Amino acid sequence: MSEAPPIDFEEVASGIYLEGLAVDSRRNIVWYSDVIGGGIHGVKPDGSVQSFNTGRLWTGGVMLNEDGAVLSSGPGGILWNHPETGKSAWLLHEMDGEVINGINEMMPDGRGGIFFGTVDIERVERGESTRPTAIYQLTVDRELIKRADGIGFSNGIMYDKKRAKFYCNDTFHCTWAFDVQADLTLVNKSKLIEKEDVDGMALDAEGNIWITGCHSNYLTRVRQDGALLSPVETPAGAITQVRFGGADMRHLHQFYPRGWRGWFKGWKSSHREKFHHVPWPLPVAGHAGGGCEVQSRLGQR
Repeated sequence: MSEAPPIDFEEVASGIYLEGLAVDSRRNIVWYSDVIGGGIHGVKPDGSVQSFNTGRLWTGGVMLNEDGAVLSSGPGGILWNHPETGKSAWLLHEMDGEVINGINEMMPDGRGGIFFGTVDIERVERGESTRPTAIYQLTVDRELIKRADGIGFSNGIMYDKKRAKFYCNDTFHCTWAFDVQADLTLVNKSKLIEKEDVDGMALDAEGNIWITGCHSNYLTRVRQDGALLSPVETPAGAITQVRFGGADMRHLHQFYPRGWRGWFKGWKSSHREKFHHVPWPLPVAGHAGGGCEVQSRLGQR
């Protein structure tokens, strides 16, 4: 696929700064976070919304565990919440004996664990230049392994298990690509594209990466060799996250902010971000968990 079709979007929900995004086909809910407004929210087809962790800010990533728990990243690490039981606890709260500064995006590792990127929330909150971040793997046995460092500001990540590729958006700089070895070691780090506003990302069934831009009114589509495909135009001047969904994985869900005024400085409660989806099937399918058919199996403890 090289040409992107014209796409119409329908508004689903709104908030102040929407980020984490996970399509829950089992419950027919789309979960999302509001970084500034706080909380994890799940919107149903009838428009009703279920919420939890409403007092927690800076949640950048949301994903689903095999047992139905909703995992959410942010300050202090990764929390799990079970919507039916109401139970919640930390999945990962400390690294090297210290409470975690921040975690951003997460992705299944295809073996029951997850990959995730760290984020310097302490300095983000103060509006200061952030320290470098890293990519980690939390295995199904709860072993924590650093897989890559030297990432300026880790954001959207995708693991393409079929093609043994790993991608990471380094916001303000570029998108990195890695080869993935049999033991999930990340090697051969290279720049896939240089683009300063790379934010969220999704993977389609053809192995192409769809990249959002926090200053761009289009989705950048890139082949694994770095060749650019035609972009997908979107309704507004910025996009924070994108996911494929639907029974055939041919429906697109995305966030775009109104009243964008740069990085987190300057945001006011009157600024609203819209959550849109494409109401008809795309000609290309995507993956709910990147290229991994195996969800995380990180049991509750």
